[in-house]
Amino acid sequence: MRIVIAEDAAVIRDGLSLLLTTRGHEVAAAVGDAESLCAAVAAHGPDVAVVDIRMPPTHTDEGLRAAIRLRREHPGLGVLVFSQHIETRYAAQLLADGSRGVGYLLKDRVSEVSEFVAALDRIAAGQAVLDPEVVTRIMSRRGAVLGTLTDREREVLALMAEGRSNTAIASALFLSYGSVEKHVTQIFAKLGLPPSPEDHRRVLAVLRYLES
Repeated sequence: MRIVIAEDAAVIRDGLSLLLTTRGHEVAAAVGDAESLCAAVAAHGPDVAVVDIRMPPTHTDEGLRAAIRLRREHPGLGVLVFSQHIETRYAAQLLADGSRGVGYLLKDRVSEVSEFVAALDRIAAGQAVLDPEVVTRIMSRRGAVLGTLTDREREVLALMAEGRSNTAIASALFLSYGSVEKHVTQIFAKLGLPPSPEDHRRVLAVLRYLES
């Protein structure tokens, strides 16, 4: 993958660059502010941008707002928000801005380097990778409930939002693989997501869940 990193803490920025390059990925640019991030994406055309939320000049939400802007200007760009903070004001907007790969992980909850690199791979492939705490906070803020889904279907959809496969969902909920497939099929039907070669229905289902 070709990756651009936006992180204002120099030690973390250099550490991310080192761990990604030693695993065979290309870090096209590593910058410390949102404007430099936007310029680097335009110049290098990366597969994925790794973005912290709080960057200069105000250290509030510059990174997240830049991520939203980049997904609109570069529809093929995967974005991983990687922060120690949960910012719900713009997070749902970021996650709703299209079906291409997007992720939001919390720094203190990623315990393995392999987990982080695997998340980038999934995002580059067009999947959504969300920390469950992020999902919970967004849902709590927006008071979102998909009334047409059963409790079990909402449990399945919440695990889909974490990037879990059907096999992993079956294990987590103590269901058979076939039961999970049936729940997923019902979720797609209730959310109005017919089969399409142009759309990733799992990602679209998660985005509908967060938008509701």
